[in-house]
Amino acid sequence: MGHVIVTYKVFPKDVVNNFDELKEKIERCMPDSSSLEGYGEEPIAFGLKILLVQVKFPEDESGIVAVFENQLEKIPGVSQVQTLMVRRTSR
Repeated sequence: MGHVIVTYKVFPKDVVNNFDELKEKIERCMPDSSSLEGYGEEPIAFGLKILLVQVKFPEDESGIVAVFENQLEKIPGVSQVQTLMVRRTSR
């Protein structure tokens, strides 16, 4: 069984210096069958940073990615979510 690894750009509504609270909220909305592969931060402009989130989903569960994306967009303090990369893996 393969997996799909998706990398998201999560844009906060305001300037954030510490993403720990946002990371906790993201982890709480993750589906049980998915796993968090990692986080990163990327500066974009004028002190604003975005959070990069990488999540592994099972390939055979239909709709799981869309459900997670909808949950991400509903998190308080999140302005926008963009899918940066989608790739398939056998691990």
